Parts: sequence; C-alpha cells; structure tokens
Amino acid sequence: MMSYKDTLLFIAKCLTITLEEKNRKEIEKQLKTNNIDWDAVVKLSTGHYVFPALYCNLKRVNFLKYLPTDLVEYMIYFTDLNRERNTEIIAQAKEINELLLENKITPVFIKGTGNLLEGLYEDIAERMLGDIDLILNKRDAKKADKILRDNKYSSNSVVPDNFRHLPRLTKLNKIAAIEIHTDLLIEEYRDEFNYVLIEKDVQKINHAHVMGFESQLALSILANQINNDHFKYKDIFLRNAYDVFVLSKKTNTKTAFNKFNKLKHPLNCFLAICFEVFNKPKSLEYNDTLKVTKHLNTFNKKLNNPTLRKTINQGIEGKIRFSIIYKSLFDKEIRTWLIKRITDKQWQKEKLIQLGLKT
Repeated sequence: MMSYKDTLLFIAKCLTITLEEKNRKEIEKQLKTNNIDWDAVVKLSTGHYVFPALYCNLKRVNFLKYLPTDLVEYMIYFTDLNRERNTEIIAQAKEINELLLENKITPVFIKGTGNLLEGLYEDIAERMLGDIDLILNKRDAKKADKILRDNKYSSNSVVPDNFRHLPRLTKLNKIAAIEIHTDLLIEEYRDEFNYVLIEKDVQKINHAHVMGFESQLALSILANQINNDHFKYKDIFLRNAYDVFVLSKKTNTKTAFNKFNKLKHPLNCFLAICFEVFNKPKSLEYNDTLKVTKHLNTFNKKLNNPTLRKTINQGIEGKIRFSIIYKSLFDKEIRTWLIKRITDKQWQKEKLIQLGLKT
C-alpha cells in the first residue's frame, strides 16, 4: 500500500517526466520495482483531474510498458473520451469567439479554455475542464450575455450580486456551459488582479485572445488558492499545479509576481509547494521568505499526517460554512443568494451526488 503522500508525489513526478530528465529516470526506476499501488494512483489522479495528463506523460516517454495491461486500456479509453470532449469544447469556444467578435466584443478566454485554445499542452486530452470561461469588462459582459441568450443560450443558475461571473449559460446540444467573468478573484483582491491589469498583456494565439503567460500563471494558482480557499487549507490541487508547471516553462516564476502586493505571498506559497511536490524543477524556483517556509512546513506536516490533514480541512470547511450563514443574518444580499442557492434544484442534485445519495 502506498500512503497518500507517496501516491501524490509519484503522480506529481510522473506529470513532469516529459520535460524533466531527472524525474524521468527516478520514475522509470520506481516503475521497474513493480511496487506501485495502481488503485491508489487511479483514485487520487482522477480526484485531482490529472488522470489523462498522467497517461499522456507516461505514453510520451514510452513507460506504458511498465503498467498493467488492463490499466493502460482504461487510461486510453478515458483519455480518448476527454480528447473528444475537449475537441467539442474548442469548437464551441471558437463559435462563441466568432459570434462575439462579429458584434465588436473581444472575449479573453481564461483558465482551461484559454490553455486549450492557445495550444499549451502537447495533447489537448491532458486537461480536464467543465465550463468555457472568458472575461470581459462589465459593459461588454452584459452585451455578450444578451448576444448569447439571443443565440439560444439560457440560464437556470443563480449567483450573488457582484459575483465574479454572470449566471452560467447553457445551450441544447452544446457540451459546455459558458461563464462570462467580469472579475477574476473574490472582492478582497480585485484591486490587485482584475480585467484592467490583464488587459495590458493579452495575447492573440490561434485567432483567440488569451491572457499573457504571467497572468495565466497567477490565475492558475489563485483560482484555487484564493477563490476556493486552498490557501487556508495549505493544500495542492494537481490539475492547477500541472498548469503552473507547464506555464513555468514559458515565464520566469521568480519575477512573475513582482507587480503584486497582497497576492505575492499566497502566489509564492503555492510555487513553493509545487517546487517540492514536483521534485524541485528549476523552472518553479520561488522567492523564499520566513512566512513561505512556515506555510510549506505546515503543508508537509499535513502530507505526513492524515489525521492532521483531515482535522485541518474539516475545521476550515466548517468555518467557511459558518461564516456564510452568519453573514447572511446581517446582509440581505448574501441572505437572498444563500436562500436561492440551497433551493436551487441543480445545486441540490450536485450535493446529493457528492454525498453518494444519488447517481
């Protein structure tokens, strides 16, 4: 049996073997021992949304020969499905791009959608994603929302006022929902990282507009660390970490965050975690401080202690939920959003599935 830590580090190193020779040699040596808990690897890599990326990296360096045949067959099947899905998502994103450009609106595609459109990965199957994300200024966002609705997109979702994106839009027979963002982060950090800032280094690649590589690197970290509270958890999500690793080959991580103040610390903390988990690749070097070292030490303690990991995560989740409920007692907007949220049929269905009460 491999521990959570052993499994995480094994998968992480596998994700780098196309580009990191040292890790490639170490992984091949480990694979030859025939002592890998593949059930644990599949469970963790699928939970972190990197199962196709794991397969693609192992295939590129001819390491599939060390894996069980039935596992390879499953990996091929799963990755082919994801490639087909991403092919449809790319086509849908291109349609949206053309539609909005025709109406004098220039969408900037972000997150996984932007990565796929710009050709960040050797194989489009590597990245798992759900929605098509794009960002616009507030004026153009409202216009784009209307244009898409006029083209048979609709929405049943609810978001609070001043949320990062407008309600998700879906269309019959289209594979992905659309999220039109007006902001990138929660309110506390919008003065540092926003549309005005990213607009300055937008680049056009393959006929689509995407963020500059420094901004992509920052958002790949902050989308989970700040928006999803993983900075408080002192945790890592390998899908985002893999994006960070690939992007680190296109920009200087030690200088990429110099323009930030409040965000510089959480950005460096995540880089430090990635640096350790991916086995110290040079491209992920970070600016070390005492606070970053302390953050990294806590991450390592959690990694080595499953009880501590569970206790910290449950405590933070409880605080977050209590904070929202408490604020709703005094803030009408939050109260209205919370009521709409918990009475939303789709949200209820998602929670039942998460709890294993519904398939």
